[in-house]
Amino acid sequence: MSQVSDRISIVLGDITQQNVDAIVNAANSTLLGGGGVDGAIHRAAGPELLAACRKFNGCRTGENAITPGFNLPAKWVIHAVGPRYFQPRHKYLLRNCYVNSIWRTIEHDIKSIAFPAISTGIYGYPIVEATEIAMTTVADMMGMPQSLDLLVTFVCFSAADYDVYCIEFNRQFGIPYQGDENTKSNVG
Repeated sequence: MSQVSDRISIVLGDITQQNVDAIVNAANSTLLGGGGVDGAIHRAAGPELLAACRKFNGCRTGENAITPGFNLPAKWVIHAVGPRYFQPRHKYLLRNCYVNSIWRTIEHDIKSIAFPAISTGIYGYPIVEATEIAMTTVADMMGMPQSLDLLVTFVCFSAADYDVYCIEFNRQFGIPYQGDENTKSNVG
């Protein structure tokens, strides 16, 4: 059994191109697409994704729904509805996005998952605070016996976000993040 820190990676890139079993979509409550990560995933997956999402009639904040990945490299898309910053209980709801996504991996025997920085775009969550919640929650969930084989990738859209995730990794685990040369930016 490997340590949790050995099963977490941080990359600078496009979540739609990740070669993992599942990617997480930072979805809105309609699940019908939008801007940012949500729009990119819908465009890359193709129109079948929208048809699959329509069947859910939306989703509440902090919860998620799962669909096939269609034209994506990932077999599954977990649509997690993040909170707006300063929404009542926003920390709890953001944490639930990660908790419920990890539970989906257990339900569907998913062994690798990629997360974006949920709620940090138009929903206004500060990246440092959101990253702390994401990394802490995921690390806690990965320590459960049901999640001991799970590999998690945090996919950052910008070099600045990548740096924040690397700093939080160091804070959480007491070791600098050692990404490959293609993913390093200003950290270390």
